[in-house]
Amino acid sequence: MKTTSQDYKVRAVHCDYQSEDEGVYEALKRATTPLATSWAKLRAAKTIAIKFNQDWVLERVIYYKGQRRQLVCDSVARAVLRLLREKTSAQLFCVDAGYYIMYKDGAESPADSTTLDAVLREFDVPYIDGTQPPYTVVSVPGGGTMFEQYGMMDGVIEADAVVSVAKMKNHSYMGITGCLKNLFGLMPTAMPGRPRHYYHHLVRMPYILTDIGRILNPALNIVDALIGQASSEWGKEPDIGREVNGLIAGDHVIATDTVMAYLMGHDPAADWLTPPFHRDRNVLTVAAESGFGTVRLDEIDMASELAPQPEGTFFACEWDDRETIITWRRTMCEQALYYRDHARDLAARHAGEFILLQDGEVKWHDKDGMLRVSRRQLAGAHHDHAMFFKYVDPEEQEREHYEVYEQALAKIRELGL
Repeated sequence: MKTTSQDYKVRAVHCDYQSEDEGVYEALKRATTPLATSWAKLRAAKTIAIKFNQDWVLERVIYYKGQRRQLVCDSVARAVLRLLREKTSAQLFCVDAGYYIMYKDGAESPADSTTLDAVLREFDVPYIDGTQPPYTVVSVPGGGTMFEQYGMMDGVIEADAVVSVAKMKNHSYMGITGCLKNLFGLMPTAMPGRPRHYYHHLVRMPYILTDIGRILNPALNIVDALIGQASSEWGKEPDIGREVNGLIAGDHVIATDTVMAYLMGHDPAADWLTPPFHRDRNVLTVAAESGFGTVRLDEIDMASELAPQPEGTFFACEWDDRETIITWRRTMCEQALYYRDHARDLAARHAGEFILLQDGEVKWHDKDGMLRVSRRQLAGAHHDHAMFFKYVDPEEQEREHYEVYEQALAKIRELGL
C-alpha cells in the first residue's frame, strides 16, 4: 500500500527474524534511506540521544525463537548504531531511566538491567543513567495537553536530536506500545520529576505521552518488528510471541506508530473501549487531535513490504471488566475535579506532599510519592472507585489541564455509559 503526502514518511520492510547482522543492517538501510527529513536533522546534529526499548533485569529477559520478545534485539541495535556512525558525525549516547533501578526491583545499577550493554560498548556509545540527576524543568511547546511542564533528563534535553528505537508489542494499559511510549522510559522520578505511577495514570497517560512526544520530537523512529509480542508489555505467557519479520522506520513518531498499529492489525484511529484500547484512550488519536502527527494512512507517505497481521494476531489483555473500567474512569475524573475545586483546603494540610484522593478523602499521603503498596489495596471496600494521584503544590507549577477530565466525563455521558 502506498499513499502520498509531504508531511510524514514511513517505510516498512521485510527482514527475516533469523537474519544475520548484515541482513538486518541492509534492511534497516533500505527502510531509512528515503527519510530525507530525518537524515537532514541527524546530519546537522552534534549530539544524538538514542532511546532503545531495552531496560529489563537481565536474568528475567524473555526470549522467543532466540530473540528478545519484549525488547530491541542486538542485531537491530547494531544496525541503528552502524547507520548513525556512517551517516552522521555526531556524538552518540544511549539514554534511559531504568525502572528496575528506580524501584530497586532486582537492579542496583545499569549493569544489572542494560540488555544492550555489550552492543553499546562495541560501538563505544556511552550510557546516561536517567535515574540520577541532573534534571531540568521543560515547558511543552504549545502549552501541553496534560501538564504545561515536566522534569526531564538534562542529557536528553541538551541533545541536538533524539532517536527512538522501539519494539512492536501490545500493552495492557495503552493498547499498543511503540516509539512514542518508548520515550516514557526517559522520565525521571526524583524532583523535579514525578514517580512513574504519577504519569502512568488513568486518563493522564495518553496526554502525557503526547506532551513528551512534543518535547523530544524524535528525528528518527524505528520499530523492531522482527519478533513482536501480543497481550501485554510485560506478558509472561509462552504463546504470545509473534513472527512479523519486519522493520519500520519513519520521520515522525506518531506517523510511525500509526503504521505500526495498522500492520499489527489494529485501527490506528480507534479509541477508548475499542480493542486494543480497553483501558484508556488511544494516544495516537489524542496526539493527532492536538495537531501532533496523524492517524490517517492517506496522510502518510507510506510504502510497506509487509501486510497487516490477521485480526486477532495482536491483542491487549484485559485484566478488569468493562463496567469496572468505566467506573474507574468516571470516578477518576470526578476526583481530579474535586481536587481542582478544593485545592486551597488540601494545600493547607498537604502542601509539598503527594496524595491519593478517593471519594473526596485523602487515603494516603507522602513526601517522596513512591507508592510501595498497591492502589487496589488502598482503595479498600470501594475497589472500583479510582484514586487520583496528585502532587500538592499551592502554586500549581505543573499546570495540570483539568479540562481533560471535564471532556472525559462529557464523553462518558455522550456514550451513555
